[in-house]
Amino acid sequence: MISRRSFTDLQDALARQAAVALIGPRQAGKTTLALEIAGSRPSLYLDLESAEDRRKLAMPSLFLRNYEDRLVVLDEIHRIPELFATLRGLIDQGRRRGRKTGRFLLLGSASMDLLRQSGESLAGRIARVDLGPLNVLETSESATLWVRGGFPDSFTAKKDRDSMLWRKDFIRTYLERDIPEFGPRVPAETLERLWTMLGHHQGGILNASQLASAMMLSAQTTTRYVDLMVDLLLVRRLQPFHPNAGKRVVKSPKVYVRDSGLLHALLGIGDYNTLSGHPVVGMSWEGFVIENLLAAAPPLTIPSFYRTAGGAEIDLLLEIPGHGTWAIEIKRSESARPEKGFYYACEDVKPKKRFLVTSGTDRYPIGQGIEAIGVEAMAALLADL
Repeated sequence: MISRRSFTDLQDALARQAAVALIGPRQAGKTTLALEIAGSRPSLYLDLESAEDRRKLAMPSLFLRNYEDRLVVLDEIHRIPELFATLRGLIDQGRRRGRKTGRFLLLGSASMDLLRQSGESLAGRIARVDLGPLNVLETSESATLWVRGGFPDSFTAKKDRDSMLWRKDFIRTYLERDIPEFGPRVPAETLERLWTMLGHHQGGILNASQLASAMMLSAQTTTRYVDLMVDLLLVRRLQPFHPNAGKRVVKSPKVYVRDSGLLHALLGIGDYNTLSGHPVVGMSWEGFVIENLLAAAPPLTIPSFYRTAGGAEIDLLLEIPGHGTWAIEIKRSESARPEKGFYYACEDVKPKKRFLVTSGTDRYPIGQGIEAIGVEAMAALLADL
C-alpha cells in the first residue's frame, strides 16, 4: 500500500460535508483509497458498474434510507446520474435529524458529468477531493515515476515491459469503452491518433485547426474531442496569463498529456534509455514537473503560462491564494540556467517569487531573485503552504 496524501484531505472533507466527490482518472487508486476510509468506520460500498449493485438502487431513496447511520460509498457515480436528486433529499432529511456530515462518498472518473450534476443538485452539500496518479511526494523513485507514470499498477510493475503493456491496455480500454460512455461514438483509431498527435505536440500551443487538418476532421469536432479528453482528466490545457503589460501575448492554451507514462506509451517509449534520446524528452519532463507541482499546490491555486511574441516566456505561473504569483522555469539539466526570455517575462509579470526547477536535488540561489530547486523540494515547498 502506497500512502496517498489525499487520505487526510478526504477525511477532513467527510468531517465537514455530507457528501464528498473523490475525482480522478480510472485506475488512479480511488477505490483503494475509498475502501481504506470505509474500513475505519461503519460503511456500505456499492460498485455501480455491477448490475447487482445497480439493482439495489432501483428504489434508491427506500434502499439508502436504511443506511443513514453509516458512510455510503458510491463508485462510478456517473452510471446513475439521476441519483443526485435522491441524495439531495436524503442529505436534507439527515441534517434535520442531526446527521450533517460523512454521509456519502462519490467516486467519479471524469470531471464533466460528476461536477455538472453535483453543481446542479448538491450545491452546498458536497466537497471535492482530487486524486491523480502517484506524485513525487508519495514515492522517492522519481526517475521511475517519470518514465512509467503515476498509475499505481504501471509504477509498481516488476519490469519496464510489464509496465508498458499495462499502459497499452489502459489506453485501449479508455478508447474502446470509457470515452464512448461519456462522449460521441467515435472510432477508437481516430481517438488514438488524436491522443498520439497531442503527445507528439506535448507542451505546444493548441492549434485545433492544424490538428483538424491532419485528422481530416472539422476544427469544431477536433475541439470537442480534446474537450472530452480534458474532462476525462487525460489531457491538460494550460491557459495563458494576460497581464496588463501592453504586450503581444500568446492567447491560446498549451496542451499536455497529463500522465508521463501514458505519454511515453503513446509514443512507444519503453524505458529511461529510450526516453533520454527521444525528441520529446524535454517537454515530457516539463509536463511531468507541472503535474507534480499542481498536485502539491494549495487549493484554489491558478496555473498558467506566459509567452509574448518577442520571446519572453515563463513555463508555469502559479497564482497562490495568500502567497502571490510564483514564476517557474523548468529545465531537465541539473546545472541549467534560465533563458533570457524568463528574465524579460519576469519584468512584465513581476512575480513575488522566481524558481528554476531542475532534475537535481541541490537548492541554491542563481541571482536576480531566482532560486534553483529540484522537483521534489519544489513540490514539498508548495505542499507546506
